[in-house]
Amino acid sequence: MDSSGSQTQYMGWRIDYANPRGEPGFVGPDSVHWRIYKNPVALAIGGVAAVLLEFADPRIRSGVWDHSTYKADPVGRSRRTAIAAMVGAYGPQSAARRVIAGVNKLHAKVNGSTPAGEPYRALDTELLDWVSATAVYGFLTAYDRFVAPVSAADRRRYFAESGPVARLYGVQNVLTSEADFEAMMHRLAPRFEAHPIVDEFLTIIKTGKGQARALGFFYRAVARAAVSIVPAPVRAKLQLGAEYELGAVDRMLVRAAAAVAERFPAKDAPSTQAPLRFGLPANFLYLSQRRQEALLARVPTPAAAATGSG
Repeated sequence: MDSSGSQTQYMGWRIDYANPRGEPGFVGPDSVHWRIYKNPVALAIGGVAAVLLEFADPRIRSGVWDHSTYKADPVGRSRRTAIAAMVGAYGPQSAARRVIAGVNKLHAKVNGSTPAGEPYRALDTELLDWVSATAVYGFLTAYDRFVAPVSAADRRRYFAESGPVARLYGVQNVLTSEADFEAMMHRLAPRFEAHPIVDEFLTIIKTGKGQARALGFFYRAVARAAVSIVPAPVRAKLQLGAEYELGAVDRMLVRAAAAVAERFPAKDAPSTQAPLRFGLPANFLYLSQRRQEALLARVPTPAAAATGSG
């Protein structure tokens, strides 16, 4: 959903996904993360679903709405969030650590009270755990639903790969399965509630505020696709009704866009720059699985050792 050029800058820092040559990331070329994160349509749908799940909790909703630039600059705020996700997946570890440290420093200043008077801190471990869980769930589910099915084995790998980066953000309860996500969701569910801010957020998404108006029909489809993967109990709590039903045309539209994105990368995207760090071709992730395996066999990478670090 975002231009590739915007993914190389974060808070004045330039992120180089192709260098230093040979430096491992927290996940590598053979990871499930690299496969899923290359698709911007899946990331957009999963990201919106994650925000909806987060906004169900009044503490997170107040923290984001009161302390971020989302209302005034939704595109810029979304870009910064996307960059943090991209550098954790595709960046060298040194760059990922620097960006995450910057995010944590900003979050350390975020505290306040909900309209009901409940205090919150962005670095509260319960909130960090839920924010991480929603992103992990959202991206995986969106890719599986709208791009290509993810096998049970690859789902297990995906959850295992998420751990090192999540811990850098201060997450204590790292998901190991969808069952973990559901357990966390049910534990927090008594707090969940509908709120006008949720509707305001979805209006920003549906209208593509700050983006090309001509694509309004597509933004509406993305919003409905995101709502469709929000688990039914949370959707009911948020009172997201018939207006957000994913119709056949919406489904066809997002799947077609995702299919194009799966085959044709944006210029200089992280998914085409990161392979260069390992001596792989820029189009590595867009080749057949057999071809990828052949290339990995000929070009040793330190990715496997990196996965368990952090």
